[in-house]
Amino acid sequence: MQQDPENADISDKLKALLRIAAKVQQDGKLVSTADIDHAKSKGASEKEIHDTVLIAAIFCMFNRYVDGLATIAPDDPEIYEKIGRQRSAEGYLTPPVPLND
Repeated sequence: MQQDPENADISDKLKALLRIAAKVQQDGKLVSTADIDHAKSKGASEKEIHDTVLIAAIFCMFNRYVDGLATIAPDDPEIYEKIGRQRSAEGYLTPPVPLND
């Protein structure tokens, strides 16, 4: 689905909402009245459309924030397991586990 939502086994409503989200990701001004009307014709409510735009915009903001801080995203899934175990045991007040152990 991530690679080709248009041909994924999902509802037409979700496809229409994902199209709107993709446009928001590029530039929110690309979302047209026709996109909104299409989503509504596939059963999307005003609230669902609003939430789609909001969530897509928030993720764009978060991604820019994280990128702007020059953060890293480890490739090794085990690192996330270690961090999760530590946060579960210690909360968020201790330094994170070293990434190169």
